[in-house]
Amino acid sequence: MTPAVVAPGTPWPTGAWARAAAPPALGALLDEAFDDPVYGETNAVVIVRDGAVVAERYGGLRPHFDRPAEPVGPTTELLSWSMAKSFLHALVGILVDEGRLDPAARAPVPEWADPDDPRHSITLADLLAMRSGLAFNEVYEVDGASDVVEMLFGEAKADTAGFAAAKALAAAPGTAFSYSSGTSNIVSRVVADVVGPGEPYRRFIDERLLEPLSMRARPEFDERGVFVASSFLHATALDFARFGLLYLRGGVADGRRVLSEEWVATAQRPTARDEESGEYYAWHWWVTGDAHGSYFASGYEGQMIVVAPALDSLVLRFGHTPETAYPALAAWRARVLDALAG
Repeated sequence: MTPAVVAPGTPWPTGAWARAAAPPALGALLDEAFDDPVYGETNAVVIVRDGAVVAERYGGLRPHFDRPAEPVGPTTELLSWSMAKSFLHALVGILVDEGRLDPAARAPVPEWADPDDPRHSITLADLLAMRSGLAFNEVYEVDGASDVVEMLFGEAKADTAGFAAAKALAAAPGTAFSYSSGTSNIVSRVVADVVGPGEPYRRFIDERLLEPLSMRARPEFDERGVFVASSFLHATALDFARFGLLYLRGGVADGRRVLSEEWVATAQRPTARDEESGEYYAWHWWVTGDAHGSYFASGYEGQMIVVAPALDSLVLRFGHTPETAYPALAAWRARVLDALAG
């Protein structure tokens, strides 16, 4: 039986998602995502249009340290990697909308409190735009001088923000784009300082973001009670889709405004262009610059939540793609959006 066409007014997925027929061209694109070795391993693809799931497929195995690997499916928790940065954007937005944080103000970071400190002038907006000027090596090399590996997996993992905030300037604040997971954890500590670290921060996430979205997710915290918002959020593919739907719906979930339209717009307004990838960066979201107005949360090894307002659509993909194949994955993403447009 062919599902009925679902209008853009489809109810929020508080329980099961509405389902609708997929455009014919999507089938071959899903086959490509899972079968073409250029993409490495694809674990999940979910595509939403007009509030209904039009495609959902899973594959591969999720490894475990203490038990055998399990097949990836609808109930499997998937790791966000840097898509957590876009989740942090929402948390900051809640506090900005309430007047509890001001992006234009100097970032309230204790390590930079001295007016004579050259980092003293760094603003919260600088941090959100990855223009802090702080030196931070983002390269994922276990045997190299990688700040991100040390912060996430070395001794610095106990105090991720403290490790990043101690870095010296490599450029004047606000002048140069430099993508940095350390920057995001500094922002997360700013949130923790407002709402309270540890359990109060966890409750803030649950009550102000997850519950309104009917979303289940598991954020990881460091020993200082700071959400490691650079990298560590776990949820199912369909729950990550609920997060994407919040932005697609302009900050409204199930009739309740969670984020202001003004704040959602900051996820779509480029502040820099990454010279290596050609992608544009907004405030903790990436912007494609395509005809569909699409922007996306992006994570290591090709995780993505693509929000395409002109198509009223979301494209989510999870897996393990080598960095050399990122351009191919970006081209696949563009072809999926074009199929939804056609």
